[in-house]
Amino acid sequence: MQQGPATTPARRRRADAERNRARLITAAQRAITETGVRVSLEQVARDADVSIATLYRHFPTRDALIEAVYRQAMSSLVDAASRLSGERDAVAALREWLLLFVDFLDTKKGMSEALGTLIGGTGALYGESSARLASAAAELVGRATRAGGIRPDVEPLDLLRALGGVANVSPDPDWKRSATRMVDVLINGLRDRTAVLPRRSGAAVPSGEGASSPKGKA
Repeated sequence: MQQGPATTPARRRRADAERNRARLITAAQRAITETGVRVSLEQVARDADVSIATLYRHFPTRDALIEAVYRQAMSSLVDAASRLSGERDAVAALREWLLLFVDFLDTKKGMSEALGTLIGGTGALYGESSARLASAAAELVGRATRAGGIRPDVEPLDLLRALGGVANVSPDPDWKRSATRMVDVLINGLRDRTAVLPRRSGAAVPSGEGASSPKGKA
């Protein structure tokens, strides 16, 4: 009976600490996406409504915070695959997840320089995330294939590489809009030609998509 009152404050402190950590990661992810990894840690603490001392208790270095943001973004994307598989039409679920993958690339692009010097750069951290993302993509592609919604020869990693290429190669600061359009191009190419592509609210469908215009023709 004496243990209850003693454990309640401890549990409350743990809950407060977990909540503060989550708020710091959310604030840091938003700031990094908007301004890059050089964002002021004091500003991150203010945005999370905690003290700078609290930030440093959770994340002793800037690199520790950046790694936490990356891991959280990746875990959220992986979790979304399972959620969408259970709640949505198979092809719509795949399309929605690829759009979320574009958002993930946006976060990653904002801290790519810092990630390159973190725990061996593209070693352990990227290896772990690549395996988890490949598994999540395979889950959704497999479900869409079994449902007959897309062709059976689709390689999940090809979809991720195509979108990653837009993010990594394009010099256009508005690359995210191009990547979002690419999602619809990919899905449209994988579906039965008679299927109707789901429209994303507010997104324009490029005219003449898939048509070719030979050069030199008057």
